[in-house]
Amino acid sequence: MHVDGSASSADSLGNCSLKEGWYRNRGIWENKLITMSAAQTEQENSMASSKWLDAHYDPVANLYTFSSCMALADLHGDGESKLVVGDLGTGANNMKLKVFRGTGLLSENTLLDLPTGLVAFLMDQHEPRTPAVAVASGPYIYVYKNLRPYFKFTLPSLEINGLEQDVWIQAREDMIDTMTLKEMLEGIRDKAEVPLSVRSLRFLMLEPQDMEAFVNLHKDQPIRRQTVITCIGTLKKNMADEDAVSCLVIGTENKDIFILDPEAFTILSKMSLPSVPTMMDVTGQFDVEFRITVACRNGNIYILRRDSPQPKYCIELAAHPVGLVRIGKNVVVGCAQETLQGYTQKGKKLWTVYLPAPVTTMGVMDLPTRGFEAVLVALASCEVHVYRDKNLVSTIKTPDVVTSICFGRYGREDGTLIMSTKGGGLIVKILKRTAVFEDRDSAPGPPLAQSIRLNVPKKTKLYVDQTMRERENAVAMHRAFQMDLSRLRLAAARAYVKALESSLTPMSSSITEPLKMNAVVQGLGPSFKLTLNIQNTAASRPVMNLVVCFLFDERLYSMKTAFFKIPLLVPGLNYPIDTFVECLTDKGISDIIKVFVLREGKSAPLLTAHINMPISEGLPLN
Repeated sequence: MHVDGSASSADSLGNCSLKEGWYRNRGIWENKLITMSAAQTEQENSMASSKWLDAHYDPVANLYTFSSCMALADLHGDGESKLVVGDLGTGANNMKLKVFRGTGLLSENTLLDLPTGLVAFLMDQHEPRTPAVAVASGPYIYVYKNLRPYFKFTLPSLEINGLEQDVWIQAREDMIDTMTLKEMLEGIRDKAEVPLSVRSLRFLMLEPQDMEAFVNLHKDQPIRRQTVITCIGTLKKNMADEDAVSCLVIGTENKDIFILDPEAFTILSKMSLPSVPTMMDVTGQFDVEFRITVACRNGNIYILRRDSPQPKYCIELAAHPVGLVRIGKNVVVGCAQETLQGYTQKGKKLWTVYLPAPVTTMGVMDLPTRGFEAVLVALASCEVHVYRDKNLVSTIKTPDVVTSICFGRYGREDGTLIMSTKGGGLIVKILKRTAVFEDRDSAPGPPLAQSIRLNVPKKTKLYVDQTMRERENAVAMHRAFQMDLSRLRLAAARAYVKALESSLTPMSSSITEPLKMNAVVQGLGPSFKLTLNIQNTAASRPVMNLVVCFLFDERLYSMKTAFFKIPLLVPGLNYPIDTFVECLTDKGISDIIKVFVLREGKSAPLLTAHINMPISEGLPLN
């Protein structure tokens, strides 16, 4: 028996320990599941509150480019937009023109030099209406149509220094040696107004032992001085439609702006700038009116207009511009001193926003279907801020610093944001259809109204005297104000109690007889129709044995019936009582008629109403 009891107790202890272990493990797993579900719920809530969907991210896409070398275009006319990118490669080789469709690479073409800009534009009216791609590289513009090389435009040659040409002719005829050639070219470089050609500048950079081989290689070739393209844009030719033919607008190192014909690629217009252009924004139509906003290397922004070879307006910035976009009729500039500034198209400063990090690139976020237009500002802190005017409406966190940004229709999605990073990654985000951008500023800090200056008038002598009097007698004025306020409260309380005690209000304060009454006077005179509307506001209790009587000046008025009995008032129904009042005077005066509602046999009224009678417009009949 003892053995059996020990065995049974051991079994029970083993079962208890197993159950305890099972419950303990179950509790741990439940805690883990609760933590995981809470984290998952928090992640789902953050994703739901976000305005963007993460469509694609490739950290090893090996895509090195800038915003000026990125464009979205429907290259095949099938309604599906592609991403066209001028890839810088390593900077010395692997420069390519890449076309992406969806998340994959569709095609690529090798570029001979570093691209400085890329645009997609319609160059003719032929069907199908497929845009061409223009890539600016060095002194050339390579035009691709249907992703194949179509045309190559070369910038016109510049004026050659005559002294430089004579020196090279002498070197070709072996009239001077290499050291003499070097000394003569250095003298020309320091004094001549026309700069030297690239050949002479390269020659002056060589070591003495390499100069002779360079001269023998190039002395028989003609001298050419050519500039390079620094920025490129498009300008509508004669219509503002989205599918209208566009001209190419290019800025050069020689401080010139050229507008090219879209079909013949001839120069339609030439404009000059005080400095070398680095960024530009173009709006309008060439045949009607246009504006070209150009950011230059000297830190200024110039605005060019039609039929004006020189800049019309100039915006002087405190720091060099690193981004330039146009929003409506305003220009938004990102500066190197971590600021975002807004200007009118005539150069007037509107606002300034101080940024938390330096600007790396900027772009335009345009949603015509929603009527929404904003500025995309990529920062060195791995963030992209969305500004509408000066209000921060959205912030996007990125895994790396964004170097190029583009927003538009990609594939069949209208609101697609495409970014490339400093490490060569590619990020694609899609704007949710349910996303709402509020006009208020989401950035922490004082409200926007606090920065608006008030139009405060000048201080008059009377104002100054009154201020001095208030300062000297502040305690006495406060005591007098408190005394008057207390008297006003006391008078209002006494009047309210008197009205309740004498039933002077048109609503009964009694719990047993909750009544409500209003009066309507009709007519021009001397006869008036007076209608009383009496209502029992109780929930279910009727009111019985009521009397209605009128009190008036018998010298002015006479009433056909001045006394009524109401045997019963059912709750919720409106009981009208009509009577006629006759005006007895022709002096053009009026008086008050008092109405009392009483319980039969009682002298204290339940309700009292004062009716202001109108002046009679007719004469009484005698």
